[in-house]
Amino acid sequence: MKNGDHSWKGHAALLAANIIWGLNAPIGKETLLSLSANAVTAYRMLGACAAFWILSLFLPHEHVSRRDKIRFIFAALLGITFNQGMFIYGLSLTSPIDASIITSTPPIITMILAALFLREPITWKKVIGIALGISGALILIAGNAAHAGGNGSSTLGNLLCFLAQVSFCIYLTLFKGLISRYSPVTVSKWLFLFASIFFLPVSARDIVAVDYLAMPFSLWWRVLYIVFGATFLSYLFMTTGQHLLRPTIISMYNYAQPVVATVVSVAMGLSVFGVKSGMAVLFIFAGVYFVTQSKSRAQLDSERSAA
Repeated sequence: MKNGDHSWKGHAALLAANIIWGLNAPIGKETLLSLSANAVTAYRMLGACAAFWILSLFLPHEHVSRRDKIRFIFAALLGITFNQGMFIYGLSLTSPIDASIITSTPPIITMILAALFLREPITWKKVIGIALGISGALILIAGNAAHAGGNGSSTLGNLLCFLAQVSFCIYLTLFKGLISRYSPVTVSKWLFLFASIFFLPVSARDIVAVDYLAMPFSLWWRVLYIVFGATFLSYLFMTTGQHLLRPTIISMYNYAQPVVATVVSVAMGLSVFGVKSGMAVLFIFAGVYFVTQSKSRAQLDSERSAA
């Protein structure tokens, strides 16, 4: 059966992953009102690590070379530790709407990194896309308008959320070969293992300080959602989509996150969708559109060969 016959599975997986991540912004923000950012990040890493290692017991064993295990250490720092650590801490400081809008910037960031590290050509469409995307990100990062309940925009929070996206994009760019060499479960179990080892000393005091017996059920289910929904399941869905669909299509599904997060955040009273947020959405979405419509080096080389 052709790969195209399975494309509906890729679309379904990507849509599910981005809806889950969109919900994670308001649910995570609500959770951070009761728990510290370090504790939530530690739960996320340790819980996903345990889930992926347990799942791997029921799948064919993949041998990972010693050299690749060393590479996984650095990949874990960029793809998990810095990415999730900065995003959760940034979310604790800013609004879930701003945080979710910033998660739409990876296509632009990846394009810049591809030009720097992979020598991808810079076309006029990419230049326009970069300018629009950066403008949208700066609107949010510089915005400090207070919203209802003290959950407004924060310069530091928005900057940390943006740096989290940069960290993840660097991870995807530098370790693309490593990721494609092994199955999604094998990659994830080693990434989360090393990430947990790195982050546990930082978060140990926060984990011990939590009064678990006094935690209400509503807080428990939010933590479980963040760990098994927004981390374990979403990573499985995303890697499935990456195997079945083209990168340009994958990047388009990022648009679902701010839409879901905005609707839920406003409904929960966690944020207000203001003029600055609307302007940022337009700039970032337009920027991503121009970037994804531009041609890669392989496409340009193919056109030259045909000519």
